[in-house]
Amino acid sequence: MTIVGGLDIHRQQITFDYVDTITGEVTRGQIGHADRRRFAAWLRRFDDRDDVEFAVEGCTGWRYVIEELVRAGITPHLAEPADTSAARGRKRHAKTDRTDAHLIRDLLLQRRLPECYIPPSDILELRALLECYQDLRRDHTAWTQRIHAVLFHQGAPAWASHGMSSDQAGEQLRRIAADHVSPAGQTQIDVALLMLEATEAEMSILHARLETYAKHLRGARYLSEKLYGVGPLTALALTCWLGGAGRFSSSRKAVRFTGLDITVHSSAGKRGSPGRLSRQGPPALRWLLYEAGKQHGRGSAPDHKYYATVKARIDGKRAALSEARKLVRHAVHLLNELGDDAFIYD
Repeated sequence: MTIVGGLDIHRQQITFDYVDTITGEVTRGQIGHADRRRFAAWLRRFDDRDDVEFAVEGCTGWRYVIEELVRAGITPHLAEPADTSAARGRKRHAKTDRTDAHLIRDLLLQRRLPECYIPPSDILELRALLECYQDLRRDHTAWTQRIHAVLFHQGAPAWASHGMSSDQAGEQLRRIAADHVSPAGQTQIDVALLMLEATEAEMSILHARLETYAKHLRGARYLSEKLYGVGPLTALALTCWLGGAGRFSSSRKAVRFTGLDITVHSSAGKRGSPGRLSRQGPPALRWLLYEAGKQHGRGSAPDHKYYATVKARIDGKRAALSEARKLVRHAVHLLNELGDDAFIYD
């Protein structure tokens, strides 16, 4: 390699710091009002060169930077933010964009950069769709909770929509609101019902689209066949976030990546507060895994005995989380069998 550099991304600018390892010349500066077009124009200075490497932290905005680096024929590196910060050591000077770019450049130059996996672009698209689906699901729950809050606040009878179609549930709710809720409260409920209707429509469309992808993606289809409780969306999420040849060297690291591992603070034989979930991984994957773990509460589940034991000893949530961790471990081994073939569409 001849040119080695680091990039620090912000919404308003990209700070760069690169060095020519032959001449020792160092170049620093900023790309103002950074976006894809301006960054691509800046990269033209490296046209017709195949000895350029740049690293960038895996924070918001890395996707378009990595894509443009690849398009320009530059070798990209994606740095893990937490490990990169830890590699800085004790802070002796003020932390700035320039020092961040300089640190990334030096770590890459010394081959000490803690790197993240860079998935294919189509897998990034599927991740985005899964995250969008979770956002819709969360919004749906929030609007439902708002309805219950209005009814409770105004002393109206409880609303139970289980087993009803959307139209039937809406009509029942409107009758309750007309008899027991003030005009302002009725307006709140009408707005909530409109938002629920729109959210359900978008969820239905997106769910069908994701199921289609899951049926044709080899890794997702394989996991659905092998793992109990793992449906199309969960299998798709597992493939998108855990798939790829050599993605994880151990299943323990995969569990940590999902944020389902338990954090413990201890020092000198003294243990701190009880362990909690780290919640550091992708929320969409963690949510789907938890829902899949709850499926082992069924009597027909192969691991139902363990689930029931943990539920009786602690609670159902802990049992589902335990099953979710097991699913991650099994999924990693299955995806390692497929390697990069997990991303093939059949």
